[in-house]
Amino acid sequence: MTRCFSLTAARNRCYKSSFLKAGLRSTITDLQDGTVMHCWVPKTHNDSKPNLLLIHGLGANTMWQWGDTIRKMIPFFNIFVPDLVFFGDSYTTRPERSESFQAQCVMRVMEANSVKKLSLVGLSYGGFVGYSLAAQFSEAVERVVICCAGVCMEEKDLKEGVFKVSDLEEAADILVPQTPEKLRELLGFAMFKPPPSTLVPSCLLADFIDVMCTEYTEEKKELIRAIPKDRKLSNITRISQVKKASGR
Repeated sequence: MTRCFSLTAARNRCYKSSFLKAGLRSTITDLQDGTVMHCWVPKTHNDSKPNLLLIHGLGANTMWQWGDTIRKMIPFFNIFVPDLVFFGDSYTTRPERSESFQAQCVMRVMEANSVKKLSLVGLSYGGFVGYSLAAQFSEAVERVVICCAGVCMEEKDLKEGVFKVSDLEEAADILVPQTPEKLRELLGFAMFKPPPSTLVPSCLLADFIDVMCTEYTEEKKELIRAIPKDRKLSNITRISQVKKASGR
């Protein structure tokens, strides 16, 4: 039965409107190798502002993950907000699934927009991509902020019980949820104080899954499987973009 109204789709339109009102425009960049990248870029580039790249994590498209943040940053930065490969309107026909490949695709989008220097913030899976981008393009990346990403993890950490989920396939099923139950499980891991399971109706969770989580499901799971594959701390490239911060 066709849904007459989708709360998720309506929210997505609101995010799109807010990005446009914030001074961003939607762009599609064909990398000419079977890869197409979508990115929000400034309508007008201000040379007096530094460039800031926001890299999203797993889950919904980039608008959902940065929608409540960009307005606070736009007065100070030229903001670039891409959809990673297999999210939003970005995709590839190539077989690569590593965060290194994702980083290369994002950097090619930045180059297509004449960005030579940038700082970046990477969230969750985007943290892995951001770290790889900083390692590969150290001359272009000035500062790096990594949020909620275990970039120092090793393949053996899963087997040794460092994480709450020890099986990679179980993790993939949670991170790419296809049922309301799995989405509730994901919220339980992702939120410090998740809402009671009875507070969010299954119909709303099913609607979110239908709109946001049904495309490229296997490809997204392949991205997750690629993160710990042959990963050793001793082989992880150290990055030079280090800035100490103090809190109050």
